[in-house]
Amino acid sequence: MVIFRASCKSMESLNEVWAHLTTAQQDPPDWAILLSAAVALVVVLSTASWHLSRGLITIAHEGGHALAAVLTRRKLQGIRLHSDTSGVTLTRGRPTGPGMILTALAGYVAPSLLGLGGAWLVAEGYITILLWGVLVLLACMLLLIRNLFGVLSLVVTGGAVFALSWFAPQEVQAICAHLAVWFLLLGGIRPIIELQRKRRGGRAPDSDADQLARLTVLPGGLYVLFFLLVAGASLVAGAVLMVPWPLSFT
Repeated sequence: MVIFRASCKSMESLNEVWAHLTTAQQDPPDWAILLSAAVALVVVLSTASWHLSRGLITIAHEGGHALAAVLTRRKLQGIRLHSDTSGVTLTRGRPTGPGMILTALAGYVAPSLLGLGGAWLVAEGYITILLWGVLVLLACMLLLIRNLFGVLSLVVTGGAVFALSWFAPQEVQAICAHLAVWFLLLGGIRPIIELQRKRRGGRAPDSDADQLARLTVLPGGLYVLFFLLVAGASLVAGAVLMVPWPLSFT
């Protein structure tokens, strides 16, 4: 009897958690959605704010490499995040082949694709699922981090997301979620442009695009174009999902 009651209480608790996760929240006002997009754009375009926030894009970038490595059954050795906002994902396996190609291909498109997935969630009102999903991803990455700065970066980011999901009112959660998604969609484009500038100056001989060029018969510039097309398409699709039409400012 005691075991049965405990099981019932556990089931009720799980049902409550599931209901909390899947309950759609009300969208913020249209002006707040557009304002969050404008703020994200300023953050991405401003040199000072971009230097401070670019590390978040690096986390998504290296997470994309890591996820692709796991899905293609490469041996994932660890991730390093550096204070200059660069990062590296260490894998072991065949130096050529589909697994290596997909792993190298995943980094620059990961922030934009993550932003597109987030755009769908916020458009449906699933803000809590988005925040908790980010916490799970950060926790998984934390197990793979191999340097102190990387640990601090993930702990600070995860702490901020947890505080937002646990303490902030739903209205604040919704606005911050929109801001974060806009930042991923817009911030996913700038590193690709920076990559091409470095390649033109001969300062990125071992970039993902150049590694892909050595792994395949296609030139590195074509991969940069692919990265840019994915990021641009994700931004357009994300904007269509998040921006209501016709707009209402009442």
